[in-house]
Amino acid sequence: MSTANGSFASPEPTPLESELAAALVQVLNLDVQADAIDPRASLFNEGLGLDSIDVLELALEVSQRYGFQLRADDENNHAIFQSLRTLAAHVAQHRTR
Repeated sequence: MSTANGSFASPEPTPLESELAAALVQVLNLDVQADAIDPRASLFNEGLGLDSIDVLELALEVSQRYGFQLRADDENNHAIFQSLRTLAAHVAQHRTR
């Protein structure tokens, strides 16, 4: 299975995934290097361990940076924020800048 951003199976990040990883590390002050984040890994639990407040902060940054709103009440949020790869795919599809 693949998308316009590349294969879901590839561990190599796309340029957008790398950009989002850097934003994630900066905005959330994570103690990890952006290039160490596997784009396929969960953003929650056993992955990066983000919580709902972290996701709200990340959503605000994505909204400001890419020019579209990520709504807290969107029923697709769990799928959108499943991994860096799923977030990047959503951003690529909806960005205005």
